[in-house]
Amino acid sequence: MSSVLILNANIVNEGKTFTGDVLVRGERIEKIASGLSGEKADKVIDANGAYLMPGVIDDQVHFREPGLTHKAEIYTEAKAAVAGGTTSFMEMPNTKPQTLTQSLLEEKYNRAAEVSLANYSFFMGASNDNLDEVLKTDPERVCGVKVFMGSSTGNMLVDNEQTLRNLFSRVGMLIATHCEDEDIIRKNEAIFREKYGEEVPIHFHPIIRSEEACYLSSSMAAGLAREYGTRLHILHISTARELELFSNAVPLKDKKITSEACIHHLWFDDSYYDEKGTLIKWNPAVKRSEDREAIRQAVINDVIDVVATDHAPHTLAEKHNPYFKAPSGGPMVQHSLVAMLEMAEEGVFTREKVVEKMSHKVAELFRIKDRGYIREGYYADLVLVEKTDGWRVTKDSLLYKCGWSPMEGQAFSHKVTHTLVSGHLAYENGRLDESRQGKRLLFYKN
Repeated sequence: MSSVLILNANIVNEGKTFTGDVLVRGERIEKIASGLSGEKADKVIDANGAYLMPGVIDDQVHFREPGLTHKAEIYTEAKAAVAGGTTSFMEMPNTKPQTLTQSLLEEKYNRAAEVSLANYSFFMGASNDNLDEVLKTDPERVCGVKVFMGSSTGNMLVDNEQTLRNLFSRVGMLIATHCEDEDIIRKNEAIFREKYGEEVPIHFHPIIRSEEACYLSSSMAAGLAREYGTRLHILHISTARELELFSNAVPLKDKKITSEACIHHLWFDDSYYDEKGTLIKWNPAVKRSEDREAIRQAVINDVIDVVATDHAPHTLAEKHNPYFKAPSGGPMVQHSLVAMLEMAEEGVFTREKVVEKMSHKVAELFRIKDRGYIREGYYADLVLVEKTDGWRVTKDSLLYKCGWSPMEGQAFSHKVTHTLVSGHLAYENGRLDESRQGKRLLFYKN
C-alpha cells in the first residue's frame, strides 16, 4: 500500500484555511494534523505554504467518446482535467451513439475504467421514447439522468410534455437539464438568417439564444419539479432573470431544485465576442455583463449551488465556420480551478468559496460517497496549488485533443503543481503518472 505525506500546506477546507500536514495511505486520507514530519511515507511533498484543496469535481463535461473522438476522448480530456486539479468528472450522454440504453451507458464506464486518469461518472440520457431504460438506472452507481429541454443535439431534445411529466414524476434520482426553449430560438434564427444569411455576426448569439428562451424553459422545468417533488438540477445558468427560480432559504441537503454556474458565464461577457468570436460560442450563450455579475453574486450568496465547466471541445476548423455551422462549446477543464482562483485574487470570490462550490457542494448535491472534502477516511482526491508571479496559457501547454483553448494568452496567478486521484499521485510539476486509473464514483441513494 503506497503512501504520500504532504507537509506544510495551507489547507483550504470546509470554510477555513489552516496550516497542516496530510498523510495518505493507499486510496484514502489517514491523518490530518500538524507535526506529521516524523511519519514514514513512500513519497514526501513539502508544500512550503502552497494551498492544499480537495480535488475539483466537475459535474458537466463532454468528453466526446464514443463517436466524436476527432474532437476529444476520455483518455485525453481526463489527463487535461487532472493537470488542472479536477479529480472527478460527470460526463454527458450526447455522444454517437447517444447514451440512451443501459448497455451503452455501461460501455462508457468500461472504457473509462481502462483509460481515465480521473475518477468518473456518466449521466444516463433521456429521449422522447426511452423511459423504460431510464427507469433502470441505478442511483447508487450513476450520477443522474440528463434531459435536454432545448438543445442543438438532435433527437435528444425532449419536447413532448407528457414525456417530461413521466420523467419528472417517475424518476427518483437527480434530473439534470439543459434549459432553452427551441421555438423561441428557431424564430430568432429565422429573423437573423433573413437579414444576414449564414454570416450572422457572432455578437447576435445571445440575442438569438435569448434570455427569454432560457427563462421560459428553466421556469417550466422548475414548475414540473415543484409539481412532482423531483430532484432537479438546472445546468449552466446564463441570465440574471433565471435566478429568481432558485433560493438559498434552506441548506443544500434540503433543496429539491438546484443550479450550476459555468466558468465561461462567470469569466466572459458579451464584450468578448469581438476578440474571441465563435471560440466563445456556447449554448446557453455568454450574455451581458449584468448577467455575469448577477451570476457571480448568486454563487457568493448560495442561490447557485455549484460551479462546473460544460467542457465541450470541437476542432478549430469546426469553430471557424460561419455562425450557423460553428458548433457551440469549448474546452475549459484544464483551467477551471485557476480561473476561479484568479477571480478570487481579484476579490470576486474567496478561496474557501471556490473550494465550496467546486468540491464540497458538488459532493453534497450529488450525494457522492467519501469525496469532495479533506477528511480522514475520505478518498485522497487532492490538489496542491501554488501562488506564482504569473504564467500564461500557451498552445503547447494544452492537453486537450482539440489543441486550443479560449484561455490561450491568459495570465494566471495560481498554478496546479500536484494532483492526487484516489491516493495516486497522478500529476506532479508537469508530469503525468498514468500507471493507475481513476475510480468509478459511487453515490448515496437517499
